[in-house]
Order: sequence, then structure tokens, then C-alpha cells
Amino acid sequence: MENRHIQNSTWRRQVLFPFLLPLFCGALSEQILYSIPEEMARGSVVGNLAEDLGLHVQDLLTRNLRISAEKQYFTIDKETGNLLVSDRIDRESLCSQNPLCVLPLEIVAENPLNVFHVNVMIDDINDNPPHFPQNNIVLQINEFVIPGTQFGLESAIDADVGPNSLQSYQLSYSEHFSLIVKDKTEGKNAPELVLEKSLDREQQSSHLLVLTAMDGGDPVRTSTTQIRIKVTDANDNPPVFSQNVYKVSLRENLPPGTSVLKVTATDQDEGINAEITYSFKTLRDIGNKFMLDHQSGEIKSKDPIDFEISSSYTMSIEAKDGGGMAAECKIILEIVDENDNTPEVVFTSVSSSITEDAEPGTVIALFKTYDQDSGENGEVTCLIEEKVPFRIVPSSNNYYKLVTDGALDREQTPEYNVTITATDRGKPPLSSSRSVTLHIGDINDNAPVFHQASYVVHVAENNPPGASIAQVSASDPDLGPNGRVSYSIVASDLEPRALSSYVAFDHEQLRAFELTLQARDQGSPALSANASLRVLVGDRNDNAPRVLYPALGPDGSALFDTVPRAAQPGYLVTKVVAVDADSGHNAWLSYHVLQASEPGLFSLGLRTGEVRTARALGDRDAARQRLLVAVRDGGQPPLSATATLLLVFADSLQEALPDLGDHPAPSEPQAELQFYLVVALALISVLFLLAVILAIALRLRCSSSPAAWGCFQPGLCSKTGTGVSPNYSEGTLPYSYNLYVASDSQKTRCNFLTMTPEMVPPQDLSKEASLVVSVTDENNKLSSKCVASTRVTFSECLSSTNGANCRFPPNFKDVIYSIPATQAYPQNLNIYIYESTITKFFSCILMGFQMYYQ
Repeated sequence: MENRHIQNSTWRRQVLFPFLLPLFCGALSEQILYSIPEEMARGSVVGNLAEDLGLHVQDLLTRNLRISAEKQYFTIDKETGNLLVSDRIDRESLCSQNPLCVLPLEIVAENPLNVFHVNVMIDDINDNPPHFPQNNIVLQINEFVIPGTQFGLESAIDADVGPNSLQSYQLSYSEHFSLIVKDKTEGKNAPELVLEKSLDREQQSSHLLVLTAMDGGDPVRTSTTQIRIKVTDANDNPPVFSQNVYKVSLRENLPPGTSVLKVTATDQDEGINAEITYSFKTLRDIGNKFMLDHQSGEIKSKDPIDFEISSSYTMSIEAKDGGGMAAECKIILEIVDENDNTPEVVFTSVSSSITEDAEPGTVIALFKTYDQDSGENGEVTCLIEEKVPFRIVPSSNNYYKLVTDGALDREQTPEYNVTITATDRGKPPLSSSRSVTLHIGDINDNAPVFHQASYVVHVAENNPPGASIAQVSASDPDLGPNGRVSYSIVASDLEPRALSSYVAFDHEQLRAFELTLQARDQGSPALSANASLRVLVGDRNDNAPRVLYPALGPDGSALFDTVPRAAQPGYLVTKVVAVDADSGHNAWLSYHVLQASEPGLFSLGLRTGEVRTARALGDRDAARQRLLVAVRDGGQPPLSATATLLLVFADSLQEALPDLGDHPAPSEPQAELQFYLVVALALISVLFLLAVILAIALRLRCSSSPAAWGCFQPGLCSKTGTGVSPNYSEGTLPYSYNLYVASDSQKTRCNFLTMTPEMVPPQDLSKEASLVVSVTDENNKLSSKCVASTRVTFSECLSSTNGANCRFPPNFKDVIYSIPATQAYPQNLNIYIYESTITKFFSCILMGFQMYYQ
């Protein structure tokens, strides 16, 4: 039997030729041819693919080098770059009788996207022995057949090709028969039996021969069949075909049972020797596709004929008469291709990442087309149905590239459904479509955009710390970190330290400010946009009105205003001046009389604060009047402040001063309580002093020093002092002077202090106060009782060193609300300051204590 032996040492891997074919847009197509024998063991190395392609082994993983094929006969070792056999490779099943068997491979690499064409040629090995379709052949030969007659035999079959295919036949020895081989040039190797010596049925009625088929392999493989020859009685004429060779064209896809051809043979004999039967001489692949009517010689299709399976068929028909004589004819059947196969689109590689900044011409995908038809029926054109920024570029071997044909914008179109239609040139043309979805990757190509270019917000003052004053928003159409927006303040019209110090806003200090806001994404590089935010700090009624006039004296008492006794109704007496640090409604001030000594005597302007006489002064009206005025703002709730006006009806300053000294200002309940406490304290102090004086007097009686009693002699101890009167930085009354009056007119001293605005301490002008002033001229004689020093405000006073002469400037009459403008005053006014008896008394006591302890 057969002895199948494969020697792997007989083959050697060969790289026949590599060459590079440049593709469009940077993708390369390399074609490399390897040659290997069939039936190689799994894991065998075909070649170092990475080295032959010029790739680095360390880049194989990142470039995702892979094989694109319908069946994976090979694999790539990513560590070494070798191309390995991964499945059984049988050349006979792949290529049948085709002497050139090539497996095309598409090697795809990414980053960048490349396709390499590799062809692996499969060499035949002698792994198949020849074999005959039948193990026994029976021939009937008439004894009257003349020598030289040839009898066709069925050829042996060898699946191998080339030298390993069927090469020769050998016939066992027989004196009556020999063997010849015909059509060797056509590759058929058809054996024929030749009669060498006449047969005699009576001597030998049958013959047994052995036919051996041999291939050209090493070692040689053989196969045998037995030929049994029966010698029959005389049959003078063999059948004769009308044609030795029939050529027929047949369209594919004809339905089963379609008549293909009818062969005809004739026999000149008669009777049974003229009865002809037809049969296939060769049944290889023929009996499955066609059927033969043995009586009529008509050939019909048995199964559908497919051009793509076989484009032609060659068969032999034998006509045999009843006497056993036979004849052969050859039929060549050409199959006509029909456009019955739709072209197919197969994507071999699609880029996993397509960024929107891809340059025009960037390779996005690789695909190829299949059409099993031939000629124009197999010529395929591809097009894109949609209007998209992509185009198709032909490559090679029915390969195409899908490349970008314009700018991509993910924000407008995040993905594309690209439909590629392949159409052949058949009549009618056939087509098919294949769609692929391409997702566009995002890049940071869009800066954040504020919904408004500028913002204006209103914030009430005195806001709680941490309260939200405004909310801005910006959008970024990018994805992920490219579209994640953060906000910050990058600039302001305030100092950085000042901006951070504003925990709560104060309208009176800051009414508006502007910030520059920045929206910044987290892309690389980051993009940003700015917007302005103007903050208007709204006012709240958090400031009470502040009274600027009437002003307060240094002891907290209010100054007085004089009114001529003959003032008519509507006479402007004075004006209450107040301000409010708030704004708007909160700063609208109104003036109201809360309390008046004589209701109805004066009127107060609601908005102006002007105090005017409402009627003439009556005989029963007091010369000294007091008004308590409230100043309210327009806020909700309203805030207020009060001021006390002391008004004296007098025609001259001399007339007004005694009146002020004789009529103390009415005291309020709180002031009266304080007065009683002072009186009680004074009584206790007097009792204590009387006891001390009594003790000192007893001590002095025993003393002979007259100096101790000198303190009680009529004498004068003069002492002066200075006082500071209020003034206001607003400049209501620019100058104030101190006036002191003493009990002794013989020793006088007049001190005047001029105050500048820088020397004035701030004081709350909204307090209520009262002031009483008493002045005497040179002829006034004051008693020795204590006279309290008083103060009055003038416009200007000049002092002399050797006398208490007060000289008033010519504009003295212009002092508003202090001295009536209608009263004339002398240029010289002598004011005397006496040391009070109480002062003198306490001086003597101190001297007594000193002497006591001496």
C-alpha cells in the first residue's frame, strides 16, 4: 500500500522578492512573497515579518500588527516578529490542480495606519499517490479486431501537481497488448490499450492485465487497477462519432435538467452489433454536474452550473455497440459568466481614534472589495453615498483607503455614518453597501463662552459674610476636561488687599466696583475667556442723620441764637443743618418739632430745616425759648436724630447775656436728678469741711504766725485758664473763643484762644446741649460771690497783653446766628475775670494744712 512520507528537510524557506508600493496619504503598501511547503507543523516559522517590513519589534504591540484574512492559517509572534503557521495547510484543498498556489495576506499596522501585502506560496509535496476511479476495468474485444486497434482507458488521478503529479503508466506483460499514453502535452496522461496480436476466442476467451500509475515524487507513489478483457465473437465495425471533439458554450446558473449537448455515433453493423450505448469515460467531477442518456447520447445539467466554481469542463464520451466495439469523443464545455455575484465590501481596519484636528488626507479606514464574477462583471467601483468630509482612494489589489477630505468639527458633528457602495460593471450592474460609524475625538479647540459679555448685579450693603452676590455661567462645547470650566477673579478696580478685605459691603465706603472674571477649561493647553462683572452696592438705611448745626459747646451744651424782639412773622431765625451718609430715599431728610416752649411761636421747614417766626413776640411770651427738633430720614424703618435750639429774644448782645445768666435752661428729668445728687454731695462735703475748718481754727489760735491769717485778708488771687470750644471740619463756624468773668473788676485778664480746623476734635453733633452766657462791661461790679465762668462764640477777637481789651473786627456783625445783625456793638469791650471766693477759700485751706503739719 501507500507509504506517505514527508521530509521537511527538503524544503527551505525563501523570501523571493520584497518590494514597496507607496500608497496615498502616507499609508504604505508593501508586498512580500514567502515560499513554504504544505503540511508544515503548527508553530513553524515562515519568516521574520517585522524585519522584512522594516518594523521594530518593540513597536509591534503599540502598532497592533495583525493579519487580515478570511481564515487564519498564520499568526504573528509579537515578541519576535516572526510569521508562524497556526493551522494545517493542504495545498490540494486550497488550490486543487492549480500549479501555482498562493495565499494572499493583508498585514495591518496602526499608528500610523498601514497595510502590507504578503503572499505566501504553498509548494506541493508528494503527499498524494495517484489512484484510478475504478479498481477493475472490463473490456469486450471482438476476436476479429485487427492488430493496432486502440482502446481508451480511464486516466488515473493524482491530486499533487508538478513533479509530484502523475507521470507515467506501466502495463503488466502481455503478448497481445501494449500501452501508449496520449494527450500528454495537454496534461491529461490518458492511457490507451493497443492490440498487438490478433485474438482467438477459441484459444483464450479472456485476458487479465494490471495497469500501474506512477508519479514523479521521491519516493515514487503508485496505484494499480486490473483490466479484464473478454474476447467476443466477430463485430466488424466500431461506432463512429459525428465529431471527435465537441465545443459547447453554456451559461451559468441554468436550472437543473437543461440540455447541454447531444452526441451522435453510428455503426454500420446490423442487429445487436449496431446497438450503441453512451457512457462517460471519465467520471471525475463530471458525474456530479452532468447526466448522460445512455441511449440517446443527450447530456443534461444535473446541478446548477457555477462559473465561479469552474469556468470549463472537459469530458470523454464513449459509444459502444452490442458487439463490444467502442469509440470516444471529447467534449469541451465552456461556462459563460453571468453577473450573478454581488460585490462585497470588507473593512480590514478602522482607526479607533479620529480627532477633529486630523489633516485632510488622513487615512481613517482600509477596506477591500470582492466580486467572484469575471471580466466587467467583476470590475468594482466604490463611492460614498452621503455628503461627508471623506473620500475613497484606490490602493492596490482591490484595496481602498477611506481618507479625510475636509475639516472635522466634533462640536457640529460628533460622529459620521459613512455608507460605502460597491457596484460592478455587469449588465444589469449589481451593488452592495456597507456602513461604518466613525466617532470624532475631541480636542480643546473651543474656549469657554460666557452667556453675557458683561454682568451688572445689585448687592445690598451689610450683606452677611459668605453670601452669594452673583452667579455667572460659561459654556464650553468640548468634552471631558476640555469642557470642564473653572472660574476665577483675575482683575478688579480695587486693590487686591482691599478686595479680599470686603467681608461685608458698606455703601457709604464703596458704592460700585468692577471685577474681571475668567472662565478657564482644563484642556492642554487651557483656553479661557473673560467677562466683566460690575457690582453696585445698594444702600440700606443704616446711618442716622447727623446734625451739623446747631453745634455743641466744649462742655456738650448747645449754642444760642438771638432773635430781634421786633421780628415779624416769617423772619428766618436759624436753620437746622443735618446730613445723612446714606443715599436716595434713605438720605431724604425731614425736620419736625418735637417740643417747644411756646407752641405756635416758631415754624420749621419740613425739608429745609429753616426755623422762622410764625407770629410776633407777645408780651406774655418768655424771652428765652427752647425748641427740640427731630431730623428723620426716608428709610424704612426711618432713623432720626434730635437737636435743641436755644433762642433768645434780644435787641443787643448786652441784653441777651444777662438774660441767659438769670434764666437757667429748663432741665429735663434726668438733669434734675443729677442736680439733686450734686446738692446732696455738696452738703455732705460742706459738713466735712466745717469740721476740718474748726479743727484748723483751733490750731491757728495757738499759732503766732500772721501769714496764716493773711489768706483771709482782702486781696486778690488771680488765675486764668484756657478752654477749647468746638469747631467742625465742615466749616460751620470757623472760630470760637473762650470768655471768662471774675468777681473783682479791679484785677482783670482776658484770654482768647483762636482754634483752627486741625485742632478741633471730632464730636457728635447730634447731641443736645444748652449754654448760658453772662458778660459784664467795665462798669459792672459783681459781688464777691462765686460767678461761674461762661463761654460765648465770636467771629474774631484780638487780645492785648496789659489789659483785657477785646477788639472785634468790622465783620463781627456778620457772625450768623450768634449776634443779631441789627445790633451795633462798640469796638472795645472790657471783660474782667475775677478769682472767685471759693477758689480763694480753698487756697487758704491748703495753706492751713501745710502749716498744721509743719
